[in-house]
Amino acid sequence: QVQLVESGGGSVQAGGSLRLSCVASGDTVTNIGMGWFRQAPGKEGETVACIEGDGSTSYADSVKGRFTISRDNARNTLYMQMDSLKFEDTGLYHCTADRRVWSALKPGTRCRDRYTYWGQGTQVTVSS
Repeated sequence: QVQLVESGGGSVQAGGSLRLSCVASGDTVTNIGMGWFRQAPGKEGETVACIEGDGSTSYADSVKGRFTISRDNARNTLYMQMDSLKFEDTGLYHCTADRRVWSALKPGTRCRDRYTYWGQGTQVTVSS
């Protein structure tokens, strides 16, 4: 089992920045696949960013160039720096993790089709 606890959400004006954090605990979490899933009201949710154990990353087109995902394996912590925030970035952001063996992400490769473990989420609200 893996437990995930997010923090860092809040309210910000368009153009502002936020940094989300997710602390993982439980069974060994080093090098497992992790990501951030956004659920916005009335919209289909999506994994906006993901990172594999080797540090390779992938981003949804909607956040590419504005969000940066990273991890600190020594601290079992996942991060996402969100810059140039837009109104449409508003939503509940869940930290996710998955243990399946996976290939490194190459340019253009999408994130995993599903993630087994989910945190409760942290709310991000962007005002226009």
